[in-house]
Amino acid sequence: MDGWWLAIGVLVGGPLGVLATLWLTRRLWRGARRLSARARGKEHFAELGQLAAGLAHEIKNPLSTININLQLLVEDLEHYRDETHGRWLRRLLSVQEETGRLKGILDDFLQFAGKVELNPTVTDLRALMGELTDFFMPQAEAARVVLRTALPETPVSARVDGKLLKQALLNLMLNAVQAMDRGGELLIRLSAARSQALIEVTDTGPGIPTEHLPKVFQVYFSTKSGGSGLGLPTTRRIIREHGGDIRVQSALGKGTRFVISLPLAKG
Repeated sequence: MDGWWLAIGVLVGGPLGVLATLWLTRRLWRGARRLSARARGKEHFAELGQLAAGLAHEIKNPLSTININLQLLVEDLEHYRDETHGRWLRRLLSVQEETGRLKGILDDFLQFAGKVELNPTVTDLRALMGELTDFFMPQAEAARVVLRTALPETPVSARVDGKLLKQALLNLMLNAVQAMDRGGELLIRLSAARSQALIEVTDTGPGIPTEHLPKVFQVYFSTKSGGSGLGLPTTRRIIREHGGDIRVQSALGKGTRFVISLPLAKG
């Protein structure tokens, strides 16, 4: 191929054409090498992702067996009332709690690492959000959180995978309730502006420090004790798969608001 470029350079511009062609050929060759290296890098990361997901699955299976056996041991020890068996029971319960937390981390990882396959249908978001808030109401009440909704009177329709969108919203609502450990208010608002459906999840919690705001969607970033740091990245991934976006606003001592934008259904 270099020979053809040199021949063209001689025909077009003589010696100067040859020099220019050599320079261009060298740039093209370097560019091709960089593209090849990037492609290999992407393949390597894809393989690492598959390996990590497979490893998580392999860990999860024996972990389930461990949890079952721990539960059986706990049930056996609960029959005894002496101090020795009580001490063993407390230790087993501590181990059971940690294995449960590990299982939760693995579940979150597999959910985040897995392929998102949408099955979208035209959906009235008012009905979807009404179902979700009815489902979540008992959990909010148990945490002394007043759950309110502000839904429009007219339909707001979007092409969404209802199950995945509920999962994304549920992550935000759970985070909000956990942030308001002394109770508070949680407002779920739906509106439409131009060609976008807007979903707002607003809490009256302590707020997010300014320096943490750019990091909240980063994988494994979490300010919660025992948090996996995958809930918000998973939510953003689901929203983006729908062609939408999510942003966050927060003020210390006042609360936090997440705003999701989704394309309205055409026609």
